[in-house]
Amino acid sequence: MNQRKGLVMREIRLDEMAQSIDLLNYVFQMSMSIHKDRRFVNAKSKQFNEGHAIGWFDGSHLVSQILSLPFEVNVHGKIYEMGGITAVGTYPEYSGHGLMESLIIESLQRMRNEGQCISYLFPYSIPYYRKKGWEIMSDIVEFQVKDTQLPHYAGLNGKIRRVDPKHEDVVDIYARYAQKTHGVMVRNSIAWNEKFQEDFWEEKFIDSDVNLQAAVYYDEDDVAQGYMFYRIMEENYYIDEIVYLQEEARKGLWNFVSAHSSMVYNVYGKTTGNEAVAFLLEDSEIIQKVSPYFMARIVDVNEFLLRYPFVGHDFELQLAVTDRIVAWNNGTYIIKMADGKVSVQKVSETLNDSAVHLTVQTLATMLLGYKRPRYLEKIERLQGRPEEIDLLEAVLPVGIPTFIDYF
Repeated sequence: MNQRKGLVMREIRLDEMAQSIDLLNYVFQMSMSIHKDRRFVNAKSKQFNEGHAIGWFDGSHLVSQILSLPFEVNVHGKIYEMGGITAVGTYPEYSGHGLMESLIIESLQRMRNEGQCISYLFPYSIPYYRKKGWEIMSDIVEFQVKDTQLPHYAGLNGKIRRVDPKHEDVVDIYARYAQKTHGVMVRNSIAWNEKFQEDFWEEKFIDSDVNLQAAVYYDEDDVAQGYMFYRIMEENYYIDEIVYLQEEARKGLWNFVSAHSSMVYNVYGKTTGNEAVAFLLEDSEIIQKVSPYFMARIVDVNEFLLRYPFVGHDFELQLAVTDRIVAWNNGTYIIKMADGKVSVQKVSETLNDSAVHLTVQTLATMLLGYKRPRYLEKIERLQGRPEEIDLLEAVLPVGIPTFIDYF
């Protein structure tokens, strides 16, 4: 239990959830009610039980809070424990006293203790979270396709079935997808529950009874190879999520969308930033918007590097990392690859001149592959000798992260 200026930091109890929801309502101008929105409250109560809900209290009054959730993500084929940050907020009259930074530090310490050496979050302010050590790691594409632009692919031997969104084939497709796709969530029960709570088209479907629907593509051997979550409302088709394991499944799912051309005028969708939606359509002159999406932070640099899947043969490099939020990451690390095994040693608490110098947020975006070393050097986000930068380029796997979840 921590104390500051008459305030106390501690766990938020389940019987204090109404205060937590009131705080979220105020900060994000929501309109949830613990009495009316039972589905939302039930989901949040499960998160409180499975994660860490921490807050600052003024007496019995909750004034600042943060929630971290236990997830897993695929980083270049390695599965990492990940701490997901959400439900962040402080009443304005208590801002400027460092309450949120202290909650972030406490959350990072708990993640580290539990082996979660990376953290993701959806930022309400990118500059704010950059100062706390997070950096952009993925983009999202929002697109609009007219009914006249919808594709049709001939020669497919599979078929589409409409199923319940929670159908076992949907879960199985995503599990296979997550095992081979860099950056994505390896969905546990918390992640799946959050997926069905999420409403990307909230402004369209709020106060309506339009439910999420699912379509699965099965190949000629009746094996499920892709799915789509979607909704139809007011003569428009809304794609919430599309996941496929092969090109045939992608084509089959788009044929399913095209089969609705007599019912809708436009198709609106969202997908990962590295999905070439426009390029893959015969008529590519669609409306498309790319925006930064999730941010990532390395919680424990030493442990993250030790598990990281470097490529190539024997090498040695030095990284000098600066982290202004948690002291345990600051210092110089020597990374060695010998006989196919990686060793990491923190050789100094200070920053050696011969090492590549960078902040913990730059390290995250570089190791996840969102930006490459040479580009980061060009924009002065890291500094090092040319041969060290070349070595980094050679030993880091190539691939931009995919992330399609929200929490």
